[in-house]
Amino acid sequence: MRQIRTVQGDTADLICHRELGRTAGVTEQLFELNPRLADLGPILPSGLLVTLPEIPAQQTAKTLNVWD
Repeated sequence: MRQIRTVQGDTADLICHRELGRTAGVTEQLFELNPRLADLGPILPSGLLVTLPEIPAQQTAKTLNVWD
């Protein structure tokens, strides 16, 4: 499992979006892996070691551009 250190202004959602590319379904996993994280409030302290969930690679859908 990969771990990161929080920076100033980090929230659980922001960490998931920045590090994992999404928040849906992974923010909950982040809290499960780091049980005391929710006790720290919405904005996490800087320098906190956080374990990230491992998520399977998603299938990417082809983007349709209306100008094509």
